[in-house]
Amino acid sequence: MGNIAGISIAMILYSAISTYLGFNLKKWLAAIHLLPVPIIYWLVFFIIAFSFLIGRMHSSLRIFSVIGNYWMFFFEYGLILCIIANLIVVLTPIKNVSVVGSIVVGLLIVLFAWGTYNAYSPVVRNLEINIDKKGEPLKLVVASDFHLGILSNKKHLQRFVELSNKENPDAVLLVGDLVDDDPVWFVKDGMNEVMKQLKATYGVYGVLGNHEYYGGKIPLFVEEMKEANVQILMDETIFVGNRFYLTGQEDVTNKNRMTIDELKPKDGTLPWVVMNHTPNNLNLPEEAGVDLHLSGHTHLGQLWPNNLITNRIFELDYGYLQKDQMHALVSSGFGFWGPPTRIGSRSELWVINVNFTSN
Repeated sequence: MGNIAGISIAMILYSAISTYLGFNLKKWLAAIHLLPVPIIYWLVFFIIAFSFLIGRMHSSLRIFSVIGNYWMFFFEYGLILCIIANLIVVLTPIKNVSVVGSIVVGLLIVLFAWGTYNAYSPVVRNLEINIDKKGEPLKLVVASDFHLGILSNKKHLQRFVELSNKENPDAVLLVGDLVDDDPVWFVKDGMNEVMKQLKATYGVYGVLGNHEYYGGKIPLFVEEMKEANVQILMDETIFVGNRFYLTGQEDVTNKNRMTIDELKPKDGTLPWVVMNHTPNNLNLPEEAGVDLHLSGHTHLGQLWPNNLITNRIFELDYGYLQKDQMHALVSSGFGFWGPPTRIGSRSELWVINVNFTSN
């Protein structure tokens, strides 16, 4: 009952905000003499507003998923700009709806173009760390949150492969949310053929994120990754290249996942790297003796000001932090969830050069 009530309240609130946006858009269109027949206007508007739900009804309704993802951007920034515009009209001498509305639409277009550029033009970020253990220098390529599917597509994955291969890494580590819920588009679009092109001395490894659980097709996902030469670690610790221990921890979505202490390697003299999609608690791996802890999930909010929320939820919602002897990194992700846009964040991969100081 609690879930039903929560969903009902959320839908009522969403519908109310969408209606508010619809009235503002309608008022501007009328001011510039472009308003269509009202009943047609509202029918089209609400189909767009609820297209993200329509698109989930069947894979043949893919176009509605695309529309719904784009709508999320205009919903968030449209709301912010509409509130500001209404305050300007009410509280200042500026009363011209057509002028104020046109400025709002212009700002939305500029923000959309900027956000699209940030999403589809990934950057390479570099980090150098020192671990007080014995070993030869190690280069790792780390990326998370690809959300491969309709909009984070095969072409975007190809960008990652090319950037990663340029680095000639010892290992590539993919830290969860590789697909956007259902791996159906990964399969249909033949993305495994692109993923197979990844080159690394000791291989490519990944873990599950929350969206792999939402999709409910983990066996299919794991099999597809295997075909693409990506080994998915599910509560496993392996010894990579006789160089370092690598743990892939199940996402916190799995309430039955093993603890980090249960996954701890017996030999504590060698480097220990952990992939854990959600950085929900960095104290536990730090106390367990993890040397390098890698996460994603937060997207750095993806769209400002959402980062203010992620910053409140997580001790580290983005970037690098050293906790005692443990190095922690949270990536904003290579892909995106929902709208293919980023404001205040950027699609990225990390190159981590690890030095060992006890040689």
